[in-house]
Amino acid sequence: MLPFEFTIEGPPVSHQTRNRANLQDWKTKVSNAAKEILPNNIPPTSENVSVTITYYYEDTSPDVDNIIKPIQDALIGIIFIDDNQVVDTKARKRKIDGSYRIRGASSILLLAFSKGKSFLHIKVDKEPNMEVLD
Repeated sequence: MLPFEFTIEGPPVSHQTRNRANLQDWKTKVSNAAKEILPNNIPPTSENVSVTITYYYEDTSPDVDNIIKPIQDALIGIIFIDDNQVVDTKARKRKIDGSYRIRGASSILLLAFSKGKSFLHIKVDKEPNMEVLD
């Protein structure tokens, strides 16, 4: 099952939002987007994982650190059993109209770019080599 990746149209909802209903709706949207891509009857992994989140945005963007928690919470019970299995997280934001050199991009990422709208690319992979510090 790993690596596992999917995209979801943005904008993301910040963990610090005061609108808790909006936050819950966002988590549901993330969960549903992951379930659409995940093959049927695949149980969540019990292994440690790394999560990479990239938000490709048009106008404004929330603080990148505030978009992590809702996404990881939304994947509990779907991709991994508990978010304490996430041992490595990378979050970043990039202007969608930036100039990028893309090598080895997945069809999932390229399809999201082709729509021309703000989106998040979320990738869950096996944990990195824990003996290597960077």
